[in-house]
Amino acid sequence: MENRYFDDVEVGQTLTPLKRGPMNTMVIMRWSAFQENWHRIHYDYQFATEVDGLPDMVVSGSWKQHMIIQMLKEWAGPSGWVWKSSFQYRSWDLTGDIVSASGEVTKKEVIDGLGFVHCSIWIENQRGERSTIGKATIVLQLKNGRKVPYPFVLPKVLQEV
Repeated sequence: MENRYFDDVEVGQTLTPLKRGPMNTMVIMRWSAFQENWHRIHYDYQFATEVDGLPDMVVSGSWKQHMIIQMLKEWAGPSGWVWKSSFQYRSWDLTGDIVSASGEVTKKEVIDGLGFVHCSIWIENQRGERSTIGKATIVLQLKNGRKVPYPFVLPKVLQEV
């Protein structure tokens, strides 16, 4: 991965999508087991459809969270820092869906010599439905600026807000 610099980012720019799928029972169940999330809507088709009235087994929300953060980190590059994110689950992602995490730059600002890139983010399926929406802020180095500290420490000017 190459470093991404604040100077090269434009408002309206699309973040590089991260695509996964089609989702299958094995992927959904492995993640649920890893998280120790034993809710049967993630692995038991009959329970999901007949008891909970869902159209199929559903992808875990924590898996969707992981996918968004992975997409943001890959876009930020090795020297960038995903400072914060928030999102809302608006609909299900189901077995068989192909999902893509992406986003768009909505605002840029320089604070204390670092580049703050604000984005809208989402997960979208092959039907064009956005099942998860939110926003994120990524901190990038200016081309002739100082490196983003690791671990990232919020500039004092933002700590006082």
